[in-house]
Amino acid sequence: MSDPTAPAGTDVPVATDGGDTADAEETILSVEHVDSGYGDVQVLDDLSLSLSAGEVACLIGPNGAGKSTVLKTVFGLLRPWSGHVRYRGDDIGGLAPEEIVREGIGYVPQTENVFGNLTIEENLRMGGVARDDDLGPVIDELYDRFPILTEKRNAKARTLSGGQRQVLAFARALVMEPDVLLIDEPSAGLAPNTADEVFEDVLAVNDLGTAILMVEQNARKGLSISDSGYVLDQGTVAYADEADALLDNPEVSRLYLGG
Repeated sequence: MSDPTAPAGTDVPVATDGGDTADAEETILSVEHVDSGYGDVQVLDDLSLSLSAGEVACLIGPNGAGKSTVLKTVFGLLRPWSGHVRYRGDDIGGLAPEEIVREGIGYVPQTENVFGNLTIEENLRMGGVARDDDLGPVIDELYDRFPILTEKRNAKARTLSGGQRQVLAFARALVMEPDVLLIDEPSAGLAPNTADEVFEDVLAVNDLGTAILMVEQNARKGLSISDSGYVLDQGTVAYADEADALLDNPEVSRLYLGG
């Protein structure tokens, strides 16, 4: 099992089921000693983490720790200054987002994640613009998975509630049938009951076999639905472990979970 007290900047592996460190063949996505940032401002500092196939991993930490920057770097919105981002063993660091989508990675940003002036149906079809086959079957499957979208398929996305917009954002990203979905702050701005429903939808996405790397402001809730977790602080991994172990870690609780 990984050492949850390892100092920041250390490459900290995360234990998988059975307590064994993830083998290379199980790892679908890895970020290896990455430095990244905006302009001349460095945010990520020698950051390493990994995601196994079918896993839910949650990134938590204080504001400004670099959580969203991790997702943007993986998805190609930012180019790594150094280090590697690997998907199924191939280095994808620096590829354009449209190339990364075709590789099998989807992204749900925190804001502006649906087209408000388009209908639900139109949003879903926009999610599949990179596909050259018939979108009908995959969209029908998503309607079956998320019935609220079926009921409102002809409504404009701007008329949806916050929770419903998140469901649409998930579904739109799933039209490409990614093996990995990056989700940034799914509960942001939502009432507690609505947030709970969105977390259930995150698990429904995972039930499809999609591995999820999620940033979440509600650290306790995010970890409670995850298999593993990473605590980021000042752009690097301060703690990494199974999610339950992080929840039970008194130092993590004191420093990052509000006691």
